[in-house]
Amino acid sequence: MVLLTVSGHPGSGTTTLVGNVCGRRGWSSLNGGQVFREAASERGVSVEEFSALCEAEPEVDKILDEKLLDAMQSAGGPEVVESRLCGWWAHNNEIDCVRLWLAVSEDERARRVVSREGGSVEDALDRIRQRMSDDQARYETLYDITLDDMTPYNLVVDGDELSPEEVVDAVEAVLNAEEGA
Repeated sequence: MVLLTVSGHPGSGTTTLVGNVCGRRGWSSLNGGQVFREAASERGVSVEEFSALCEAEPEVDKILDEKLLDAMQSAGGPEVVESRLCGWWAHNNEIDCVRLWLAVSEDERARRVVSREGGSVEDALDRIRQRMSDDQARYETLYDITLDDMTPYNLVVDGDELSPEEVVDAVEAVLNAEEGA
C-alpha cells in the first residue's frame, strides 16, 4: 500500500522530489501525469487535447483516476504515488500515509518550466494558468474538489526557496518520524 502521496501544481517539482525520495529509499513510484501522458499518446493527441477530451468525456478521467487509486490500495503497489489528486484519494479512502502538497508560487513554477523546456516566462505562465484553470474546472465538476483546499494534506512543504535536496530532506524527516512512531 502507498506510503507517500505527492501532489502539487505543474512545475512545482513533484517529479524531482519523487525521484529523490525513491532513489534514497529504493522505493517504486507511479506518476499520474505519466499515466495521463501515456493515455494521450495512445489516442494520438497532445496533453492539452487530451485534457479537453477528458472534459468532454468525464468517464475517461475517472478511469485513469481509478487506476491510480487501485495502485495506491494494492499490497504490491508502489510506495509513492504522484498526482494532483492522489492526496485527496488517500484522504477520502482513509489510506494511512503521508499526504504531501508541494507548494510553489506561479512565478517560480514558470521559471522552472522555462529552465527545463525553454521559451519565455510569460508564455510559461500563460500555459500554467490555462492548464490549472482547465484542470480545476474538471476536478470541481467530477469530484467537487478545489485544489486550493489543503484539507487532505498532512504535510505542506513550501518549495519556493528550497533546493531539491532541502525539499527531500524535509520530507525524509517526516517519513522517518512516521516510521519511528
